[in-house]
Amino acid sequence: MTKVCVYGAGAIGGYLAARLAQTGCDVTIVARGPHLAAMVAGGLRLETAGERLTVGVTATDDPATLGPQDYVIVTLKGHSIPAVVEPMQPLLGPATAVVSAVNGIPWWYFHRLGSRLGERHVESVDPGGAVWRGIGPERAVGCVVYPSCEVVEPGVVRHLSGDRFVLGEPSGERSDRVRELASLLSDAGLRAPLRRRLRDEIWIKLWGNVAFNPLSALTGAMLDVLATDPGTRSVARSMMVEAQAVGEAFGARFAIDVERRIDGAASVGAHRTSMLQDLELGRPLENEAIVGAVQELGALADIPTPTIDLVHHLLRQRIATRDLAAS
Repeated sequence: MTKVCVYGAGAIGGYLAARLAQTGCDVTIVARGPHLAAMVAGGLRLETAGERLTVGVTATDDPATLGPQDYVIVTLKGHSIPAVVEPMQPLLGPATAVVSAVNGIPWWYFHRLGSRLGERHVESVDPGGAVWRGIGPERAVGCVVYPSCEVVEPGVVRHLSGDRFVLGEPSGERSDRVRELASLLSDAGLRAPLRRRLRDEIWIKLWGNVAFNPLSALTGAMLDVLATDPGTRSVARSMMVEAQAVGEAFGARFAIDVERRIDGAASVGAHRTSMLQDLELGRPLENEAIVGAVQELGALADIPTPTIDLVHHLLRQRIATRDLAAS
């Protein structure tokens, strides 16, 4: 039986684990705190489309108790991954695939990209290359996450919308391991299309996040307001034009234009971005994976990103001010 460990089973990870467990897949969870305690005591509860179900899962905060896995699906936020490289080691057997189900530019981005810059880590999301060395890019499988979920109380995950996890190898090949993973997710009732050009998918999602996430944290505004107010829409457009130039410099293709992408964001409605939620809850933000990494790639490609630079500087000041007030 295929062994899958969901590492960091919060909202998205809990949703994945619950769906996989329903199929009889050998699923284990690495989590911590009250969420872990609740799952150990009473199982993992999933609320979705009016349905409530509870699945028994093996959950722990000690990966060493689980042994080598076929797949480790990492659903932590990008800035949290370097800290778990060492404790993750007992999960990594000779053929273990590590699936990065994270927002923003992933740590493995340059692996088999064919760039003039060669094989290299992304400093913004992998300081010093700790993840690149400790996990190894050859283990990486990419995943772009579209569902929206929340942890409503410890041990309880509510699924709000979406069921698509887009998968792909960094090389673009349809390997046995990525096809098997897609099959596992499909058997769990999830959509798991394979993409030869997964980086295009990464940029399409990142395209909106790089603008609307920081602008929401700076203004406190909902997504529909940010995308329709003339002032914030103009700033978002400038950031997205800059981001598109960076993505295209590394071979990404954008299937739609900026205005359509912004209109798509507006159609989501009064949505509070994850970055705004994290800011208000006092949590670390994904600013480096979503904004800083685009700056870094722009600098490597000699592409100017003045609006992104300005907004990122303001965002860092906003985070610093929040943290100082809380200290």
